[in-house]
Amino acid sequence: MKKTLYLFSLGFLLVAQAHAQSVSLDADIRPRFEYRHGYGSPLPEGADPAAFVTQRSRLNFGYADTKLKVYFSVQDVSTWGDTRQLAINDENNSFSLFQAWLSYSFTDTWSMKLGRQTFSYDDQRMLGEVDWTMQGRFHDAATLTYAKNGFKTDLAIAFNQESQKNEGSGYGINGFYSYKVMQMLHAKKTFEKGSVSFLFMNNGFQKFTEESTPQPDGVYYRQTTGTYFTFPLAAFTMTGSAYLQTGKSTPTTDLNAYQYMLEARYKPGKTTFMLGFEALSGSDQTAESKEKSFFPLYGTNHKFNGYMDLFYVGNHANNVGLNDFYANTVISTGENSNIAAYLHFFSANGELKDNQSQYLGSELDLVFSKTIAKNIKMNVGYSQFFDTESMASIKGGIQPASTQNWGWVQLIVTPTLFKHSWKEE
Repeated sequence: MKKTLYLFSLGFLLVAQAHAQSVSLDADIRPRFEYRHGYGSPLPEGADPAAFVTQRSRLNFGYADTKLKVYFSVQDVSTWGDTRQLAINDENNSFSLFQAWLSYSFTDTWSMKLGRQTFSYDDQRMLGEVDWTMQGRFHDAATLTYAKNGFKTDLAIAFNQESQKNEGSGYGINGFYSYKVMQMLHAKKTFEKGSVSFLFMNNGFQKFTEESTPQPDGVYYRQTTGTYFTFPLAAFTMTGSAYLQTGKSTPTTDLNAYQYMLEARYKPGKTTFMLGFEALSGSDQTAESKEKSFFPLYGTNHKFNGYMDLFYVGNHANNVGLNDFYANTVISTGENSNIAAYLHFFSANGELKDNQSQYLGSELDLVFSKTIAKNIKMNVGYSQFFDTESMASIKGGIQPASTQNWGWVQLIVTPTLFKHSWKEE
């Protein structure tokens, strides 16, 4: 029923806006095979690896005139075989609305966007669409934008509820990422060869009483404040960031955490070299009055700290933090292909108990990318993690298998199904 309703709505809008300035319809279909032998968490000794194929099938509709923009994105995210072949409906509720927003330009410099939308800023460390995950990340929000002469400011607010209530405003959707209220300011100045930006984000999470039947009991807040920059320096491109997190990590625990990163990029020809270091503060494995563990809540964390997602992708919260020294190389292997190698050396930012070494291990990621044809791209990846006893300790103390690796193959197909523009009379 939901599929029929969404597709009918898209078709109706296509017809109804037949005289609009521009209308577009495009698709995003990406099947991905994965072999997991330590992805996300160390695989215990004796455990069997996992293998499966997931697929995202997304349909995007856009309409724009001189003042108004409308955008819809619906998608099905499923695993091959998760629904019976003769099932009368979608047994896994894999169909969803990814984006649905309207934007109106009051003037050449001021505009407002309302609805389900993505936030993607800077290097996406703090706020990103998370395109690696099949479902992506969205926010239900209102965003006011000012843009002029290379300067852009976004001011966003959100107030979330799980349903239309007649009494109270308690937010019962639990989860590490699920905020009840949010205010965000992002300001960016772009120069000829660089840029600098500032971010402030305040997230409010629902508190509950400790009764046998928990009741809403106010809101606790977490603030993330910081800056990101990029600029040329001689033959290098320098990129960096620094953020602070304050407020509360839980309703009763104070938070005082930080992140900083500095990266140098050198591209002499068709090869790109990168060398960088990132630190995310963490708490020592001892009782403390303040939490010192930084967590990039809404960023595209898959692109940082190793592709095997052992850190900060739904895990490693309120832990010992991370120091990541990395070296990357991207080599062009033809007009439409390249191969990349990413090497990481990980250590804990906080102290470990029992005088354990802070060195957590290293990871090597290899990725081959090739454009097969217009709107068709293939990616092939292999990752190997070389763990330590300290890594096993912070991941629950399990005895890991001697080999921790992960392999995947992904096809990305993004055709434009329909696009047309009309001149306004």
